[in-house]
Amino acid sequence: MNLYPLIRPWLFSMDAETAHHFTLNSLKRTHDWGLSSLIRPSVINKTSNLCGIAIPNRVGLAAGLDKDGKYIDALADLGFGFIEIGTVTPLAQPGNPLPRMFRLPHAQALINRMGFNNDGVLACVDRVKQSRFYKNGGVIGLNIGKNAQTPIEEAVNDYLIGLRTVYPVASYITVNISSPNTKNLRALQSGDDLDHLLASLAKEKQILRQQYQKSCPLLLKIAPDLDDEQIDHISKLLIRYEIDGVIATNTTISREKVAGLKYSEETGGLSGQPVFEASNRVIRVLNQHLRQQIPIIGVGGILNGADAKAKINAGAHCVQVYTGLIYKGPQLIADCTLALSQA
Repeated sequence: MNLYPLIRPWLFSMDAETAHHFTLNSLKRTHDWGLSSLIRPSVINKTSNLCGIAIPNRVGLAAGLDKDGKYIDALADLGFGFIEIGTVTPLAQPGNPLPRMFRLPHAQALINRMGFNNDGVLACVDRVKQSRFYKNGGVIGLNIGKNAQTPIEEAVNDYLIGLRTVYPVASYITVNISSPNTKNLRALQSGDDLDHLLASLAKEKQILRQQYQKSCPLLLKIAPDLDDEQIDHISKLLIRYEIDGVIATNTTISREKVAGLKYSEETGGLSGQPVFEASNRVIRVLNQHLRQQIPIIGVGGILNGADAKAKINAGAHCVQVYTGLIYKGPQLIADCTLALSQA
């Protein structure tokens, strides 16, 4: 039975970030008490792969919901094929001042300006190691970023620290250069800055592969606000440096789809239904340039199984959800796995 529609009005009566923490802590308690079966949807598993890694289904959790790896096992119980946690930074940081998360229910959307609030990469890695999901071979992506206080000219150093630290435990590693909530971060998506970053990470990855005798896929997460020329440039660099995958997309800074709604003028990244078409456009253009040489994970505005299938039709191999969970609850995972099992 899907109880979430009954619970959601009560959760939506809370401040968005308060409800976020309450929900995750409730999921963890349910897991710890052995009651996860009461809320677990009927997920349809159909084995696939993500950058060469076997996954039970093609529906993953996007980064941002569990920033520190505190809820890995509870979230895994919901039936995700893979889970991505973070964004984590070399040093712990509090993120941006409250309030920093806002719901736009009429648009089935969120605006957040969290600012990579996290306990630091070492704390996250320790939690991954302690999780049952990790010990049982579950697929966990680690999403890495730069500290807010690190000058953009020195950002590569933060990403290298993150790469080295998460490499031993990560199933794959995502390089987040597309959040709008860290000053100047999105500048890393263009020109020589991206070339330098990817060259440095690719070189370090080869060293780590030898050191740990394992190949950990490296993915890049990009924004939905890029034009075709920028996407073309990114695609060429992904191929040149043999980056293993690309996640399309992060949140948008556009407010075109939510103009006039309460909170629409709040700064931060907009996610949910309004980013759906923009994300699909980026996926389609990426697919034209990459020609299936590099897998795409589609993210942005998935609110039902048909939305997930649309990402696949646009050229994605797998999908991730986040904001859709806020509006639809765990049943969204089952709906998406059903749709993708038939894709």
